[in-house]
Amino acid sequence: MEPETNKISQKQSEPEPGVLYVVATPIGNLGDLSPRAKNILSSVSVIACEDTRHSSKLLKAIKVKAKLISFHKHNTKARVPKLISFLTNGASIALISDSGLPGISDPGEELILTAKEIGHEVICIPGACAAITALVSSGLPSQRFCFEGFLPSKSKDRESILNIISQEKRTTIIYESPHKLLKLLQDLSNVCEKNRPLQVARELTKIHEEHIGKTIDDVIKYFSKNQPKGEFTLILGGAPPSTLKEFREKEILESMDKLRAKGLSTKNAAYELSIKTGFSKNLIYSLFHQKTGYSQKKDAK
Repeated sequence: MEPETNKISQKQSEPEPGVLYVVATPIGNLGDLSPRAKNILSSVSVIACEDTRHSSKLLKAIKVKAKLISFHKHNTKARVPKLISFLTNGASIALISDSGLPGISDPGEELILTAKEIGHEVICIPGACAAITALVSSGLPSQRFCFEGFLPSKSKDRESILNIISQEKRTTIIYESPHKLLKLLQDLSNVCEKNRPLQVARELTKIHEEHIGKTIDDVIKYFSKNQPKGEFTLILGGAPPSTLKEFREKEILESMDKLRAKGLSTKNAAYELSIKTGFSKNLIYSLFHQKTGYSQKKDAK
């Protein structure tokens, strides 16, 4: 529930000089742009945006003419000092991303932090955000949740994050592109319980908006038959109350030893035990190596 307020207040002089405005833009439906956001975009000295071509289309659609300057992950170091100098000289700046709220898996965090450290006021003009939109429409617990955004591509970093997510009790929000969706779904299937709640949202606020699946298995089956299209927001339910840490580790290790004594490799033993206990084979496998110090290089089978 949002904090109560006794009256509606509104700044009459926006935009103000020397202020950085972080402005949410539509993630699909143009009607989601607020009148306040439109006023800011039409009145600031300059708009810092990811792609000037993309943002030009938005501004044309809302009949706004403004000076644009590119600001993306590849020119951040060069652009931050320049934008800060604009603010210092009394300019007002609107920071926007291609869609949604800047700073959420988009450029902006470094500029916002630098502006605040120097003493410039930073004001967020709220609006559409794919993460929150998908979360509140998923039906999954939303009182406590965590945001992961796009997962790392490097295997070591990715494996570490996936293992953390597999044990996370809170609802987790993940972003993914269409050509990487199936790989992500398979990765989640490898580290999480097969019936772990999962809903995937695509094309949010657009004509072809969809909310797909109830579990990881449901979603994998769907996209094995239907080619992923559009941008995806995954809402993953939290780990069940009975986690591997709460399960008796001694029993897990003893069972692993018995299976390995029968000739099974560590990976195959973990797989057999995952079927029996319902725990992820990756979690069991990691526990065995963590507790025994057994080198993974010996698992050649």
